[in-house]
Amino acid sequence: MGILLPVALFLLLDLRTPSQLFIIAASTFLVWGVVDLLASILERPRLSNRSPGAAIREDWERRSKSAD
Repeated sequence: MGILLPVALFLLLDLRTPSQLFIIAASTFLVWGVVDLLASILERPRLSNRSPGAAIREDWERRSKSAD
């Protein structure tokens, strides 16, 4: 999946150079990482009385405090 999606996009968009393939692959993996992070935040049960935006802000603050 991690290799097939960038290659499929490369072929479907009729791109030609290897640098275009690497750009597609890098952006795909970046988006995949961000989506995975958001999914891990939003799957927690503490969203019962909060919006997803508030939960993301609180989790971001908690992670920045733990990194210090």
